[in-house]
Amino acid sequence: MKAVLLAAGLGTRMGEVAQRTPKCLLPVAGRPLLGRWLGQLAEAGVEEVLVNTHHLAPQVREWLGSIRPPIAVQLAHEPELLGSAGTLAANEAFLAGESAFLVVYADNASTVDLRELVREHRGDVAATLGLFRVPDPERRGIVELDAAGQVVSFVEKPAQPRGNLAWAGLLVGGPELLGAIPPDRPCDLGHQVLPRLVGRMRGALVRGYHADIGTPEAYRATCADFERMGAA
Repeated sequence: MKAVLLAAGLGTRMGEVAQRTPKCLLPVAGRPLLGRWLGQLAEAGVEEVLVNTHHLAPQVREWLGSIRPPIAVQLAHEPELLGSAGTLAANEAFLAGESAFLVVYADNASTVDLRELVREHRGDVAATLGLFRVPDPERRGIVELDAAGQVVSFVEKPAQPRGNLAWAGLLVGGPELLGAIPPDRPCDLGHQVLPRLVGRMRGALVRGYHADIGTPEAYRATCADFERMGAA
């Protein structure tokens, strides 16, 4: 199985911190997020991962060169950001022949077992979304499911959320997902692709800790949470 690890973001909400260090290399409990995700992908059976870069790309390349990754890593530099969906489209050759592949946003800190999400995926859907409950649904991609687990609604950052079941930035996709990506660049999965696939996706609740570290406050809180979990 292959995976795409989305790591090219500018980290503008992080302020000065992300001006010096790309978000994917920020340490959580002493370990960079990128290293955590490479380990989780390896545990899920992924054999090769594509990591896209843009902001402070030399740091990412140098860090990878300083370690022995648990899986094969291919870097895809983006001189101009393509957006999450644009990255998948630009690297379709990397995913050619894969009936299913993982997509992960690297700026989340997580203990989720990706094997469970992979097991939930079926070949007759475009994607299976990893979902979790959030206290701030107006800032997330909010999903509604029917009784069979099919996605019947996907709204990115709704002004009036109809629930608190949010996409975690984790999915298992297939060829139909790639085929639904429009030619616009940049192109975002949450805004421009997943809403088009309503009725052709499934959702699955993920278990474990999962947090977006998009702001300094969120980053500090997440680091504290991981320290507490480590102490426990």
